[in-house]
Amino acid sequence: MAPGVGKTYKMLEEAHRLKQLGTDVVIGFLETHDRLDTANKAIGLETVDLDEIIVRQPQLVLVDELAQHYQNIQSILVAGIDVYSTVNIQEFAHLRTAIEELTSIQSNGQLPESFLHQADEVVVVDVTPETLEERLLSGKIYPLDRIDETTRSIFLRSRLAALRELALREVADQIEELRETDQHCGCCIHERVLVCVSTHPNSLRLIRRGARLAACMNAPLYVLYVGNRSLSATESRYLATCDRLCQKFEGRFLQLSSDNPVEEIVKAATTHRITQIVLGQTHRSRLSTFFQGSLINQLVRSLKQVDLHIISTKE
Repeated sequence: MAPGVGKTYKMLEEAHRLKQLGTDVVIGFLETHDRLDTANKAIGLETVDLDEIIVRQPQLVLVDELAQHYQNIQSILVAGIDVYSTVNIQEFAHLRTAIEELTSIQSNGQLPESFLHQADEVVVVDVTPETLEERLLSGKIYPLDRIDETTRSIFLRSRLAALRELALREVADQIEELRETDQHCGCCIHERVLVCVSTHPNSLRLIRRGARLAACMNAPLYVLYVGNRSLSATESRYLATCDRLCQKFEGRFLQLSSDNPVEEIVKAATTHRITQIVLGQTHRSRLSTFFQGSLINQLVRSLKQVDLHIISTKE
């Protein structure tokens, strides 16, 4: 969506996961912007000069900053090598006018729209405008002495919210184009959105996010809670609030009792022919994740045809 949301970090995180599964992953270009967390996340991944990638022939190469390196990336793709990259929504040439109208900031985007169409998968990495503003002011995006008035103006909450909505709408438009293409070839795709909630305070935000996605896609909305323990009075009232918010968006609220949330989510997704799932980031111990696999990874393996939208639970 914008600088500082965590695109590069998320890409490196996925690279480590794939490497553990046996994929030959290398870094072709990485821009850390002097962010220590990002630099540390790259430890353990081989770095290969972009000019040598085709000779090295890895299965997957990470090339940060798509807008700057798309010509190199095109050559790598032609050579049959998969590429993961990162991009901000304002870097697309075809969105210049929309960005200038929404944010009142001149856009210099040069990236051809064709790269969006070529992608096998597009992942929107996003945090709330409030979180992004907090990261900026605490020096987590750029050193504080490098933040000028122009940078501050870009990170105004209203402008960040506009960029976020534009990113979601652009992805929804791409899905709609794919749907129309599939209809012409005799297929029929109807988008259906499922939001997975818990008693975590951010579940209401997940429902609103899922509702916006459903509205963009003109899709029905489902909200699912899975649990197997007795709820406190406070938790019961919170779930009732989730139910009411779901109904406000004309959605259907599902509450199931089970100690296997992955199994129930997969069943619900299959039963209701879900195409998009929205859920919050889970927080489990490394040992638990090692033996059982994270909920997200299990869903990725079980629901290969469903798009997962992982939303940060940090305010």
